[in-house]
Amino acid sequence: MTDSPLRTAPYGSWASPITTELLTAGTVGLRETRIDGDEVYWLEGRASEGGRTVLVRRTADGVRVDVTADPFNVRSRVHEYGGGAYAVTGGLVVFANFADRRLYLLDTTKPGSEPAPLTPEGGFRYAAPELDVRRRRLIAIREDHSQPDAEPVNTLVSLDLDGGNDDGGRVIVDGSDFVNSPTLDPDGRRLAWVTWDHPAMPWDNTTVWVADVTEDGSLSHAHAITDGTYAAGQPRWAPDGRLFYISEQSGWANITFLDLDNPGEASAPLPRWELEFGQPGWSLGSSDYDFTADGRLLCSLVEQGVGWLGLLDPADGALIPVETQAVGFDGVRVSGEVAVFTAAFPADSSAVVRLGLHDAETTFEVLRRATDQRLEAADISVAETVEWDNSRGQNVHGFFYPPANARFSAPADEPPPLLVLSHGGPTGMATPGLNLGLQYWTSRGFAVLDVNYGGSTGFGRAYRERLRGEWGVVDVDDCATGARALADAGRVDDDRLAILGGSAGGYTTLCALTFTDVFKAGASFFGIGDLEALVRDTHKYESRYVDGLIGPYPEAIERYLERSPIHHVDRLNSPMILLQGADDEVVPPNQAQSMADALRAKGLPVALVMFEGEGHGFRQQANIARALEAVLYFFSRIFGFTPADPIDPVPIDNLP
Repeated sequence: MTDSPLRTAPYGSWASPITTELLTAGTVGLRETRIDGDEVYWLEGRASEGGRTVLVRRTADGVRVDVTADPFNVRSRVHEYGGGAYAVTGGLVVFANFADRRLYLLDTTKPGSEPAPLTPEGGFRYAAPELDVRRRRLIAIREDHSQPDAEPVNTLVSLDLDGGNDDGGRVIVDGSDFVNSPTLDPDGRRLAWVTWDHPAMPWDNTTVWVADVTEDGSLSHAHAITDGTYAAGQPRWAPDGRLFYISEQSGWANITFLDLDNPGEASAPLPRWELEFGQPGWSLGSSDYDFTADGRLLCSLVEQGVGWLGLLDPADGALIPVETQAVGFDGVRVSGEVAVFTAAFPADSSAVVRLGLHDAETTFEVLRRATDQRLEAADISVAETVEWDNSRGQNVHGFFYPPANARFSAPADEPPPLLVLSHGGPTGMATPGLNLGLQYWTSRGFAVLDVNYGGSTGFGRAYRERLRGEWGVVDVDDCATGARALADAGRVDDDRLAILGGSAGGYTTLCALTFTDVFKAGASFFGIGDLEALVRDTHKYESRYVDGLIGPYPEAIERYLERSPIHHVDRLNSPMILLQGADDEVVPPNQAQSMADALRAKGLPVALVMFEGEGHGFRQQANIARALEAVLYFFSRIFGFTPADPIDPVPIDNLP
């Protein structure tokens, strides 16, 4: 704890302990936890290793070891967003390698063994492997890109663990645009999976299927158990053979189940809660619940944007909270009386956690933190839940973070600049867990408003569907009215309101700077400026996404033109910085270039920073650091403060 007196300095100019070095080399991303016997596995994204994702194992005696060495990068490219990058059972590990898109098999029980390719070179991508050890095979999603002029084809395939998969695998499920979540029952007798078709996204309308598995691994008697009129996903087989899944039929993502062996009692007698038990399926391999030894379900829930754990008893529908200090959970896996997951905390870094589930108590053990560096409490801005009404009189949710720094204060008569964050998705969600990227700003003297605009997850289907047909309108209004509400309350400086977002949040940012006069500056990370170009150029997974957000193309072409900032540069009056990956296949780089050209031609201050070797989201240490510093430098020139950080200048066109 510092004993030094507070120094008075303008907001934005404070020296911060949250450096770009801490955010990159000093921090790892944690996801996809698994349990295999007494060992725990997870994935670590390491910006310090060029963005490589490493599979890590914690042994029974507490030793942490890397399972995959350089150059292996454990990431899937199915649906571009990936997920479901590995599986492990009895020491057998199957993982997807990013560089060549192949699946590899590694037997960790044999010292010195090396990963061996299971799938051929070529145009196939794989994800969500499900090991079927009884038949010496695995089932996986395969995405076929072998025909360059055709749309990729998604199927479920069977792959032999002993090799001989030169054809890319035997197709066992096909006929749908997308397939997800292959899940075998405990005896390997049945398989469940999920499908959906254009123009739906997996949070719109999906179908859950079940089939019998024959001795040779083929499927028979396949039938749908949901009717495809609502979203359903994450099928899981209980130890007693019942099939559980998450359903949005009630308007909330709740858990339900079917007893397929007793069809006369097929409807689950579970209550309906105004809680979200599951998240939209952007990434494959999600796991928001699992079964405990006593037949209950350990569930990750979201209530009004805040996460908590609960134990659900399917016998009577009782839902009992599990006390933790965390406010967000992901990758819930249970084996016997032990659970693992990643957890987010309001004032500490996220972590892989092991939870002991015992009759009398639970034990909570951190196995790995995203960073080992501890921050002083006074350097952390803790989220404050805020609500306001938008222009339509609808209630909007968000989290407000005032400036916080143990060593600095601002002049008494100076309100702080505000940075509004518009998350991606747009079905994403702002959460109150500690985000060092956000704290980068608050510790330098910015206030931050993280907005759960209409369209966000965590508040029920009706809240998410406020954005249906209204993208670029509702989200923009929610961000703008939130900023205005804080300025009117005197909590932030009305003349220094900025907005920042990435991907879909970048689109909201560009629209807010084009169609409102609220924000004085903005930063767009791989944002969408031209909706028509997006639907022409983007990948299969999102190629019909905008149908629901704007309207079908080309029938709704006038709306596409009306909502595209690139066609309304005459309405722009705010400086902007654009940051873009040169290899982005989700939002092509020409989007950022076109916006920069238009701003430059109009004479507005604009900076374009292009990152070679980066796709949709920056993963390399130097690029993550440069992007943050570039935005800070840009805002400092626009808002008139001098950063404490030594920053290489960013070329800004049309700067007075």
